[in-house]
Amino acid sequence: MKQISDYLETNNQKFVEELIEYLRFPSVSAQSKHKIDMTNCAQWLASHGRSIGLKTKVHKTSGHPIVTLTTKQKTNGSKPHFLVYGHYDVQPPEPLELWTSSPFAPEVRKGNLFARGASDNKGQHFAHLKAVEAYLKTNTELPCDLTFLIEGEEEVGGEALVSFLKKNKRELKCEGVVVSDTGMPDLKHPALTYALRGVAALEVRIEGPNRDLHSGIYGGAIENPAIALSKLLAKMIDKNGRITVPSFYNDVIKLSAYERKQMARIPFNERNFKKLLGVKSLFGEKGFTPNEHRAARPTFEINGLTSGYQGEGSKTIVPSYASAKITMRLVPNQNAAKILRIVAQHIKKLCPETMKIKVELGHVADPYIVSPKGGLAKAALKSLKSAFGHEPVLLREGGSIPIVEHFAQILKVDTYLLGLALPDDNLHSPNEKIDLEVFTRGIKMSAHLWKNFAEA
Repeated sequence: MKQISDYLETNNQKFVEELIEYLRFPSVSAQSKHKIDMTNCAQWLASHGRSIGLKTKVHKTSGHPIVTLTTKQKTNGSKPHFLVYGHYDVQPPEPLELWTSSPFAPEVRKGNLFARGASDNKGQHFAHLKAVEAYLKTNTELPCDLTFLIEGEEEVGGEALVSFLKKNKRELKCEGVVVSDTGMPDLKHPALTYALRGVAALEVRIEGPNRDLHSGIYGGAIENPAIALSKLLAKMIDKNGRITVPSFYNDVIKLSAYERKQMARIPFNERNFKKLLGVKSLFGEKGFTPNEHRAARPTFEINGLTSGYQGEGSKTIVPSYASAKITMRLVPNQNAAKILRIVAQHIKKLCPETMKIKVELGHVADPYIVSPKGGLAKAALKSLKSAFGHEPVLLREGGSIPIVEHFAQILKVDTYLLGLALPDDNLHSPNEKIDLEVFTRGIKMSAHLWKNFAEA
């Protein structure tokens, strides 16, 4: 590994400069005005991959392009084959006035590289690409065959990649998938994320009178939909923070003592956490820690609440309707479609006789879990320790990465989540950044990973 290490050290600044070039593309998948930028970004990535010795292709889809970058594979298939997943599309940068520097004019400040996409997700998957470059440019044989699968619709929930997986599952057959699209608590606690929460979304609308009514003439004789919906939603969570939907917890697997011990290793300072979020006190299901609340327990959240007049000043009405957007975060062994169904049924039962109700079912993604004690998981933990110099922690991620479940269903493989984002990287927020030390150590981790995977 000395040749690899020397190459990485010598070319570290070059890697940062190349990442800056990658980050300059405003590859915002959600905004149609950036369609050509999306294509240009995909083509740049393919061109860059070819320049370091990879076979690359830009695949047209019904949406934004998918880029594949592959190592030269022996026809006898003597090496294990792994996929590296990432996405080149980024979140919209707005509000622009809250950025210290322009979101697509990358800037280095105090050891951090600021730009939209720096951490989510260009910087993270680019680290893996640079590790492979070190092997190829030093004529060091890679112990694994690798395929990079970089999509352009992750931030908009596009289906193009799912279709691509189904169409190309033979060529993409592999022993496992590596994804760096999660995080770590800090530099002293590199992390393997072994579980992801799922998600189930719905929208509820209750309707009262056939129009907005004068509150002085009709108020008191007509139930207010805004109040009725508020009462309904308040019944969904009890005083102990537990969801009240019958059978909601039936399939939830109890956290093992080993898992709770691992989660307790994750640094957490309640005072700093409250200060960071600007809250007076924390709330959560009784009997669980804040770290467990955020990653290992299911939730019921109101994401949006609408009724009545929202403009300037007062408008004295009884609104005709009220609506709410709702999501549930789900934990391993819960079925998202099933949860969506039982929650919708329960909400309908709670609707008062004075109201009509409509429940629209939204998107779902099942939760995911992989054994943290398997051979490849142990190899990933070993690679993290080699690069960061500290014993890694095991994480359950509170968010969802739907494609991970598709890898399991379509390719029949496990996914290993090796996140390179820090808590203050401002993902999806103004002033997104990546810590350059994490980026450098992430490249080193990836270089070790393929050797350790091959030996697992």
